[in-house]
Amino acid sequence: MTISRRTMLHGLGVTMALPWLESVSVFGVHNRSNNTTAPVRLACLFSGNGFHSEEWWAKGEGEQMQLGKVLESLHPFREKLLFLRGLYNEEARIGGIHSCQTGNLLTGAHLADGGEIRSGISMDQVVAKHYAGQTKVDSLVLGCEHSIAALHKNYSMIYSSHISWSSDTTPTPLELYPALAFDRLFRNEISRTDESVIDAVLDDAKELQRHISKSDTQRLAEYLESVREVERRIDSAGKERRLQGWRPTLTTPNIARPADGIPQDIDEHMRLMCDILILAFRTDMTRVCTLKLNNDHSSLRFPNLVSDRGPTQGIDYMIHHLLSHTNNGDWLKVNQFFVEQLAYIAGKLDSIQEGERTLLDNSMILYLSSMMTGNHNNDQLPVVILGSGGGQMKTGRILDYMGQSNRKMCSLYLSMMDKCGVKLDRFGDSNQRLNEV
Repeated sequence: MTISRRTMLHGLGVTMALPWLESVSVFGVHNRSNNTTAPVRLACLFSGNGFHSEEWWAKGEGEQMQLGKVLESLHPFREKLLFLRGLYNEEARIGGIHSCQTGNLLTGAHLADGGEIRSGISMDQVVAKHYAGQTKVDSLVLGCEHSIAALHKNYSMIYSSHISWSSDTTPTPLELYPALAFDRLFRNEISRTDESVIDAVLDDAKELQRHISKSDTQRLAEYLESVREVERRIDSAGKERRLQGWRPTLTTPNIARPADGIPQDIDEHMRLMCDILILAFRTDMTRVCTLKLNNDHSSLRFPNLVSDRGPTQGIDYMIHHLLSHTNNGDWLKVNQFFVEQLAYIAGKLDSIQEGERTLLDNSMILYLSSMMTGNHNNDQLPVVILGSGGGQMKTGRILDYMGQSNRKMCSLYLSMMDKCGVKLDRFGDSNQRLNEV
């Protein structure tokens, strides 16, 4: 590992990277020639089954940009947003729905059918390999719904459960448990869970405070408290136990109760994963994170959301996949719930100053789905990017590629990878960039 000790706080079994501090160079080897410049972070967020057919839209630019109801929680970030229309994956239109539309979303590769598993290395993992060794974790791949092992329309549903691929035949393993994702970032021994990571590094933190500015002391205190708060929420996750997704057919389940700490509440689960992504970027523990909020053929339910059916009814009467075919008010609320996770991440990142820019400015947060609506139409895909990749992208714009000769998703990926320092002649099915990005 090529991380300088002075960028870290240490304790028994624990290593914790520092946030950006004006008094200390904390970004390791990536910017050795100018280590006051923050690196570019890349996040890919996915939710399945597309969006409400009438409410995924944007028009105007800058502070005058208007957004459809699905995207309304992103209104505060409209000047730091790119809305892309008309991009698509040609290879995703060759076969069955769901699996075939999702398995190559970040690869652009031709998918094997008949139950065979073969896609391609995904864009996020190409960037992760470029950053390898510069951070504790090369990439963090998080999920909020278990993978599905089955066939659908002659394609493996492994495809509909994964967007990140480490090799042509290997989907990157998903971390579904917030506690384990947290431990991977901060603990050197994953089995050590008997002590708070904050308590473990407290002595080192107190020593550091003697050598940093007053404003950095405040930044450090706020950072440590944010880590402790995530720890508290992980400890209490699942206590309310509102079940989503599959439900037992028995009145009394005939299986053992899951241990405390495994989130059963989808709102708490997603929010914890968002906070772990934020911590990972803030500490430079990783520069690449992929967060799959649900599967494309999703069985999640949403008892946390109030249904149009009545104030006492949650949106748990139908699984996500089936709800996507209704295009009704409850489907819109579920869409908004997913985009609110993106808005939450953007707000937190934008509140963290890293020199002249915010952490959001130093990131590219890609949000997309594998189809435009629940009717499986993927002749164009819903795509939003937040952040400017360290000032390399002009945001507050709408880019419309409908009808253009170059409208491949992989052309977008080539442009985004450029901004992470990855220069390729070709990726997936494209050898062109989107010059406007």
